[in-house]
Amino acid sequence: MAGTRSPPVAKKVEHAMHMFSDVRVDNYYWLRDDSRCDPDMLSYLRAENEYADSVMSGTKQFENQLFAEIRGRIKEDDISAPLRKGPYYYYKKNLLGKEYVQHCRRLIADNLSEPSVHDTMPTGPDAPPEHIILDENIKAQEHGYYRIGTFKVSPDHKLVAYAEDIKGDEIYAVHVIDSESLKPVGQPLKGVTCYLQWAGNDALVYVTMDEILRPDKAWLHKLGTEQSSDVCLYHEKDDMFSLDLYASESHKYIFVASESKTTRFVFSLDVSKPQDGLKVLTPRVDGIDSSVSHRGNHFFIQRRSSEFYNSEVVACLVDDPSKTTLLIPHRESVKIQEIQLFRDHLAVFEREQGLQKITVHRLPSEGQPLNSLQAGRSVSFVDPVYKVDTTESEFSSSVLRFCYSSLKTPPSVYDYDMDSGTSVIKKIDTVLGGFDASNYVTERKWVSAADGTQIPMSIVYNKNLAKLDGSDPCMLYGYGSYEISVDPYFKTSRLSLLDRGFIYVIAHVRGGGEMGRQWYENGKLLKKKNTFTDFIACAESLIELKYCSKEKLCVEGRSAGGLLMGAVLNMRPDLFKVVVAGVPFVDALTTMLDPTIPLTTSEWEEWGDPRKEEYYFYMKSYSPVDNVTAQNYPNILVTAGLNDPRVMYSEPAKFVAKLREMKTDNNLLLFKCELGAGHFSKSGRFEKLQEDAFKFAFMMKVLDMIPEYSQERL
Repeated sequence: MAGTRSPPVAKKVEHAMHMFSDVRVDNYYWLRDDSRCDPDMLSYLRAENEYADSVMSGTKQFENQLFAEIRGRIKEDDISAPLRKGPYYYYKKNLLGKEYVQHCRRLIADNLSEPSVHDTMPTGPDAPPEHIILDENIKAQEHGYYRIGTFKVSPDHKLVAYAEDIKGDEIYAVHVIDSESLKPVGQPLKGVTCYLQWAGNDALVYVTMDEILRPDKAWLHKLGTEQSSDVCLYHEKDDMFSLDLYASESHKYIFVASESKTTRFVFSLDVSKPQDGLKVLTPRVDGIDSSVSHRGNHFFIQRRSSEFYNSEVVACLVDDPSKTTLLIPHRESVKIQEIQLFRDHLAVFEREQGLQKITVHRLPSEGQPLNSLQAGRSVSFVDPVYKVDTTESEFSSSVLRFCYSSLKTPPSVYDYDMDSGTSVIKKIDTVLGGFDASNYVTERKWVSAADGTQIPMSIVYNKNLAKLDGSDPCMLYGYGSYEISVDPYFKTSRLSLLDRGFIYVIAHVRGGGEMGRQWYENGKLLKKKNTFTDFIACAESLIELKYCSKEKLCVEGRSAGGLLMGAVLNMRPDLFKVVVAGVPFVDALTTMLDPTIPLTTSEWEEWGDPRKEEYYFYMKSYSPVDNVTAQNYPNILVTAGLNDPRVMYSEPAKFVAKLREMKTDNNLLLFKCELGAGHFSKSGRFEKLQEDAFKFAFMMKVLDMIPEYSQERL
């Protein structure tokens, strides 16, 4: 019979940590090995992988069937919506059976006409030929892991610079090639981030990291010269700050920003005079966060402070950044998420009541004075809950491109005419296998948290299968950190749950950004526990509203959402049947006390600095590894990546080892550590789906939902 193999037992080596007259003993501290080659540690990880495989061997056939089903919904040969840029259409292409994309372009025969929402790229024998600039499939052949982090075409379209990661550690090499002959230009830039911009046609600006993987230096590289002779434009020495790099939509300026979790200031580089170096554009003022765009003789600045917590938009003259004009004032109920600037328009991506919206403003001609902007035109959306993403658009056109999806609407690319208000769909992702959006219902529900705060949930189910009487299986997903919004987006693999009667729910808990800046502020630092209690309130409310029962409730979170899973596991192990924690940040206190670990120093403004007593004891009270006790736990699946630079593999490994030692139940606890990948699992598009198939098979095994014929006898 399956399941007779006993789970691995990690050896115990006492490691005492003293702080504020408090002693914590970590018997599994030895599992952390920064060189990632300690034989004892690797053999423990392998033993866990083998145990997981053995427990799941009886359902392998079902897992393979799920994988085939998930993969079968994907149109394997597909192209992205072509984007008109200068004299070309640029697009990405997927091929039948291939894991990676090709980066392609086609000449526009009639490039004199103004870009319009009705443009379509001609194909067929009479159309200009397709030119493949980069085929990732060929590049990936030599590597177990392959990811292109950036692909940037020079302003004159003659060269392409791209950044590649061949390990999953997010350290890149930048290659420059001739876009026609595809021959390399100069030597690759080594050991850099994927932050990369063209400064004119013969220079690049890029960013490198320090030893704790903090982006700390911005460099100017002239093509044809050695990397060793590159000019350092700026070095951020404060380890609470990291650099960001982006170009203005007008392509006339490059901006280098230095940011902590609460403060952000910006320098500008005039692309026509890169040798002049950076100029201070917004000064460093503690608590003020600014992002800049450029048009004509003005910079447009989105800025946030504790007073203007949902952001305002101001403009200043390029020649005199100190004097600003208020264009869009701060509003209590509307958060400005991002602005996108065009020659004649400003598109503002906002959030109100947890929903995204786009408002478009017409601007006076370049060179004219700018005044406060009156009510703009809003783009309307159909679903009750949805997700909208910005994408690249052409600065000199009146066409705004955005990507829309919902829990039941596949990703759809729209071109929106900002003058007429006309929307034209350019591409909707094809979902094969008989998918029909009208079979699914999406809803928004509000839940009262422990302190009375109303928490939004986004819900989707198959209306032909869900009984809504408390007997349905349910998957509840949560994140709740870094002001990141987990908006209700479409995912094809999720259909394998919905079409088996699952109800799928996203809990938009505090600590995320869904309801504006205050939502984030109320779920971080000494208010972090709101994230956990909000999630528990959502779970209880789903049971009360008869979406499911405790016996059928599965929950999932990844990374900081994995911390959420670890915390609620310890707090309310009785509430869930299955818990899936992906690359979970579960050893929060020990990690935050160690400034040599990547990302620690910049994270003190998110979690608190536990070298201060108040934060030490608060973090200790929820840090999952520190709160594992002798009690019954639900069925648990934990995943990790050995090369992950964001959450060290040793955090989930220690958590699992301690759970194995302490838990008093016979429920399943599986740990899968990917030995060749980083934070974002494997790199190929189909390889990633295998992880979903395994996770779904685990959940359905526990819920006893696997059909008899798929259960192999061992």
